[in-house]
Amino acid sequence: MKKTVVSIFFVGLFASLFAQDVTTNAEKSEYKFTKIASLDATPVLSQGNTGTCWSFSALSFFESELIRKGNKTPAVLSQMFISRKAYEAKADKYVRMDGKTNFSEGGAFHDIPYVIRNYGIVPQSVYSGLLPGCDEYDHSEMFSVLNGAIKGLLDYMQNSMGSDGISNSWKTAMNGILDAYFGADVKEFDFNGKKYTPKTYAQSLGLNMDDYVSLTSFTNHDKYAKCQLAIQDNWSWGESYNVDMNDLVDVAENALKNGYTVAWGADVSEKGFSYRNGIAIVPEDPSTVEVSGRDNRNFSDAGAEKKSNAFLTPMKELTITPELRQKAYDNKTTTDDHGMHIVGIYKDQNGTRFFLVKNSWGTGNYPKGYLYVSENYLKYKTINIYLHKDGITAGVKKKLSL
Repeated sequence: MKKTVVSIFFVGLFASLFAQDVTTNAEKSEYKFTKIASLDATPVLSQGNTGTCWSFSALSFFESELIRKGNKTPAVLSQMFISRKAYEAKADKYVRMDGKTNFSEGGAFHDIPYVIRNYGIVPQSVYSGLLPGCDEYDHSEMFSVLNGAIKGLLDYMQNSMGSDGISNSWKTAMNGILDAYFGADVKEFDFNGKKYTPKTYAQSLGLNMDDYVSLTSFTNHDKYAKCQLAIQDNWSWGESYNVDMNDLVDVAENALKNGYTVAWGADVSEKGFSYRNGIAIVPEDPSTVEVSGRDNRNFSDAGAEKKSNAFLTPMKELTITPELRQKAYDNKTTTDDHGMHIVGIYKDQNGTRFFLVKNSWGTGNYPKGYLYVSENYLKYKTINIYLHKDGITAGVKKKLSL
């Protein structure tokens, strides 16, 4: 009951914060953001001490899709059912590839359609993935145990395996670990007076997973063609469409103006990304930002503390070009850190476009779990965006033959 009351409170808080035509990012901030479009989203949650931002952000995106399609009060979907099933698939590929692929807590937006197609989905209220007596997620012990088991199997395969190969028992053992930390797998459940399996519940949502696509923008791939992002968390080898850098921003704006939210994969380990101040910018002079502390390995909280007048007073930003964007990707100063959910577009008093982004680090900052991301930051530090193909501009859709 307590969690329900809190969720309702935050829904009301979101409405009061962003229903206004002019908002700001932090207390005493001089930024004045005028709303161009702001779309509905389910309550801000916390991923806790886990590397599951990709599941939280993508499911938040799909929950907004349910709202767009007419379900004004969709059930929050189970991030940990997705995470658990992805672990099963990751482990299978890791073993088949003799350890030459990624096995980690991370993932990508297209992992959600993969899980939904193959396993289904359930409401969070049916499968929370929390241990009894816990109200916060912490996967540090769980992943250590899981990783130890899969690395132990790999060692056996490389050094001790007999002529009969490996048995299928390792999958039973792996699922035993997942059961212990996530809870027993869901085969059938009752929800709102109806009986479902995860697959039949997924069907009842009315979402077609083939309607969703990933867009990126890098010059080392052919433009307006499919490519595979060379990032560790793309363990399932999902494809993206490679478009022009300005198209990436224009598509996001077009989608939001036409009622479609956007999932956003980005680098957040930057001086200009300040969750505590509810803003992400690219200061022309990065030395104006003082940084103390460091980000955690999962990018699952506000991380290093950053101080700058630029977070409270509009200042000139660096001009972003495709060449500058590519250089940062090539030299690894742009990294695949974090998944979030873009739900609105605003402009500041100088006419600069800012995107309203829902995060999964709880509601500890002034915009209560949200932040404003400048157009230049989006251009510079986006890994990919994920959206319904009908949210894409007509010109880009034509170039991609969608």
